Amino acid sequence: MIDVRDLVYEYPTVRALKGISLHVEPQTITALVGPNGAGKTTLLRCLAALEDPFSGSVIVGGFDTRSDPRAIHALLGYLPDFYGLYDGLSVRRVLTYTARSRGIAPALTAAAVEKAVLRVGLTDRIDVKAGDLSRGLRQRLAIGQAIVHEPKVLLLDEPAAGLDPQARRDLSVLMVALKDAGMTLVVSSHILAELEDYCSEMIIIEDGMIVGGKPIKVKDVARPRYILEIATARSDLRDFLAARAGIDVIEADEYHALITHSRSAASRARLIRDLLAAGFEVSGFGESTRALEDAYFSQVGQGR
Repeated sequence: MIDVRDLVYEYPTVRALKGISLHVEPQTITALVGPNGAGKTTLLRCLAALEDPFSGSVIVGGFDTRSDPRAIHALLGYLPDFYGLYDGLSVRRVLTYTARSRGIAPALTAAAVEKAVLRVGLTDRIDVKAGDLSRGLRQRLAIGQAIVHEPKVLLLDEPAAGLDPQARRDLSVLMVALKDAGMTLVVSSHILAELEDYCSEMIIIEDGMIVGGKPIKVKDVARPRYILEIATARSDLRDFLAARAGIDVIEADEYHALITHSRSAASRARLIRDLLAAGFEVSGFGESTRALEDAYFSQVGQGR
């Protein structure tokens, strides 16, 4: 759905993106992570055909951002980090205006608005002015603006900013529902916990480059990540695990290991038996609940 080749973007005094190449599959949710100033927002703006790259190419839905920016705008929804709302209009009127400006026919606009309002949880405030909403509710309305026209590609820059814990959970549910409905999502944040529930792949941007050179798969239903802990240090823990078929060692030290392994209960039981038989004092073994964080810190600082 998205193909980027050798993308370079320059501001007057700095090169913000330094030859980025990536591919995003259709109907996926990809996390775009990295420290502030790494180039995430610049990359999103290039994907949204709002910035013209210095060199390289960006293809979204088969259209080139240089030659067909309007075609890309039609199929894409974009929530910037700093967004605008018409404070004097009600939620209904804000979304009606957005729907009509995005080409939705008058006869279909009301239904599109009702659907967007329901998705972002603003049904009970549909006739409240945008200027009277709290920061978190304004954020929901901004997300509604980005999805009211049912885009094929959705780019979100810090979408959970200002949301309370329940709203963040609702956002996670919404992201998965949008993916299941056929959308391709790229979600930028420097807070990994915001992305954990719904992203299956991660692109780490650091100093204008992709760490590791490509997206990282962080969730695999068949082969999840497990954390192993032993009570007594063993320098051969990594080698023991790496030598076993069906195990990939992501990182390990003398006390801990992060691995991918079959979800099969029998396979896990066999691994623990073998560890105990080899003298490893297993004190903990369980599925990792922080796949994004584990993957992030296993990559950052290891070079590109």
